[in-house]
Amino acid sequence: MSQADIPAYVKDAAQLLSDNGFATSDVWYHGTSSGLLASIKEKGLNRSGDRESNQSIKNTMATIGNSYTESVQPVFLTQSKQLAYYWAAQKARFRTQRMGQEEEPVILEVKLDEKLKEKVRPDAGGAALIISRDAYIDYINVVFEENGVAIGELDPMKMDGKACLAKLGLAYLDTNIPAESITLVSE
Repeated sequence: MSQADIPAYVKDAAQLLSDNGFATSDVWYHGTSSGLLASIKEKGLNRSGDRESNQSIKNTMATIGNSYTESVQPVFLTQSKQLAYYWAAQKARFRTQRMGQEEEPVILEVKLDEKLKEKVRPDAGGAALIISRDAYIDYINVVFEENGVAIGELDPMKMDGKACLAKLGLAYLDTNIPAESITLVSE
């Protein structure tokens, strides 16, 4: 994904980046697809919440003679609208291909109560799944470069949780997030 593809209203890296990486606050963001928005507005962000995609994958696996066991994934968060947009674009593209209907990237702002704020964790496990030549690493490098911040070495296999959050913007919450804590980010 090119930085030119990112809408101006989500470009917040200039305000969040320093030599220490992305700053965090009480506000988090979640990137998703427009096809899931109505359900999220009604039910909130639920762990492993994209039931349609999960069912589609399960059906595909059954078609080729394999089984599929669905695992419960946490709700993934980031401190940056710009980083959330990357993941939203990935989800929209996946759902467009899988569901056969055009979907758009959607960014959600998540404001957590004190109890939930304490449960947000850096996603070191997610970082370990990102290979050093992954498109997301390339994207992060460009974001840092465009904002004049040195990122240093990005080897997700060697990064601790703090670095995963600061440099990759990867966090998660292992619980559902109620709809009243979520607002659609728009222009």
